[in-house]
Amino acid sequence: MTQFTNLRTLMGFVWRRDRVRIPVWIVSLVAITLAVAISFPELYPPGPERDILAETLKNPAMTAMLGPGYGLDNYHIGAVMAHQMLLFSAIAVAIMNILLSIRHTRSDEEAGRIEVIRSLPVGKLANAGATFLVLVIVNLALAAITGVSLGVLGLEGMDLAGSLLYGCALGATGIFFATAAILIAQLTETARGALGLSFALLGAGYLLRAVGDLGSEGLSLISPLGLILRTKVYVQNAWWPVVLLGAASVIVILLAFRLNSMRDLEAGFIAARPGSSTASPFLQSPLGLALRLQKTTIIGWTLGMFVLGVSYGSIFGEIDAFFQTSDIFELLLPMMEGFSLTDQFTATLLAVMTMIGLIPVLLIMLKLKSEEQANRTEHLLARAVSRRTLMGSYLIISLCLAVLGQIVSVLGLWSASAAVLDQPLNLASILKAGLAYVPSMWLMLSLAVLMIGFAPKLANLIWLYLGYTFFVIYFGGLLQLPEWLSKTTPLGFVPNVPMEPMSSSRIAVMVLAASILLALGMVGYERRDIYG
Repeated sequence: MTQFTNLRTLMGFVWRRDRVRIPVWIVSLVAITLAVAISFPELYPPGPERDILAETLKNPAMTAMLGPGYGLDNYHIGAVMAHQMLLFSAIAVAIMNILLSIRHTRSDEEAGRIEVIRSLPVGKLANAGATFLVLVIVNLALAAITGVSLGVLGLEGMDLAGSLLYGCALGATGIFFATAAILIAQLTETARGALGLSFALLGAGYLLRAVGDLGSEGLSLISPLGLILRTKVYVQNAWWPVVLLGAASVIVILLAFRLNSMRDLEAGFIAARPGSSTASPFLQSPLGLALRLQKTTIIGWTLGMFVLGVSYGSIFGEIDAFFQTSDIFELLLPMMEGFSLTDQFTATLLAVMTMIGLIPVLLIMLKLKSEEQANRTEHLLARAVSRRTLMGSYLIISLCLAVLGQIVSVLGLWSASAAVLDQPLNLASILKAGLAYVPSMWLMLSLAVLMIGFAPKLANLIWLYLGYTFFVIYFGGLLQLPEWLSKTTPLGFVPNVPMEPMSSSRIAVMVLAASILLALGMVGYERRDIYG
């Protein structure tokens, strides 16, 4: 098959480039999974505490976030593990595969590396095939390590068969999103567009599953995330969703290969819209150019944050009804004086939406580094453009997008909740609460700027720190983690708004700290080699 000539050699190249990145992903995912599993028996011993937990998971809010609960009548540790960890672990595996797939397909093509490779005796589909096979091996290894590791723990309800299914569910999800990303890479002309569409597919899968789990089984089965939850790991151990997702992956990758063989190098089936023959005055400034380059990211994520707020707000009506009829739920979340359980749930959602809103903020800032790696920055700096102005352009956009993301997500949350609640949430109150997180977002952003200024090769570690922040803030209460761990993240310094006031002194301290780090980052960027 001449289309795949030197496939094995290219597989070696793919592995060589990611020989550190891939093991770090696998070790991190497995370590977090095992740490959570080991902690569950102590957190939820047999008896009233576990019964309370099972009862809470019947409410629509938890169903929308975690998926439908299975085995709640006999809620052993295996059922707890599958219900609380499988969905989020699958999302993390999907993100890993999307990033790796685009990195070795559309990103390499955009950077001109595929053109160099294709000048050698290499088949047209060899690069896409090598990327696919390497990721299949990676996901199979992840599935095997995760399954065997969970099985040997010997925890209640977590037998080896169920553990292997848990691992295979993660592997099947990863392979599907790897193939989907490779397919999307054939459609777009840029890596940025491919990443955007791939993550949009992942987000759509999550939202489709959330809506389906609340009342439409068919919608959940359309979503790969909803489908994989139907394995009912450790309860019924159904393998058909894994088989079905594997079959879908085969169809998708064959379609991707077909499209790859038909298109020209560096072209996409979704043609880029031709621009104007002359640049507007605004486009002739570094800020205007940065805005033009990030327009799709800004618009897409702004709409996405609004939809995210709407999706969470739409379930508030059901939550209120559940709160009124479930005494056991009130035992788990005791009422705070002057605030309802709805207020407490709102506070949790604001923290989650903030962490999701940090993704586009960091993406735009890190675009400065990727432009530098693509040798496009030097064309700007060769003209009358200072490094401070260039970095400042991306920084201004990121700072403003943090505010914009909070506003639109809160508006989405409020508008949807107003349609289902008899007494709508106070818009001014939750908007103020959402904006209270902005200084912490700026502080996270300043860390990225600092790394771009002094250690650009390490700048992507900010994503690992964001993942750590999500784990500590979101799972901290569930796993009863020490309070000081939250203080190792910027969001840990934000009180439980809107129930607790956000002091002006705390805001001032975070803004000051962010300003100092931003200034240091700019100084480092001005002084270092542009490709340092």
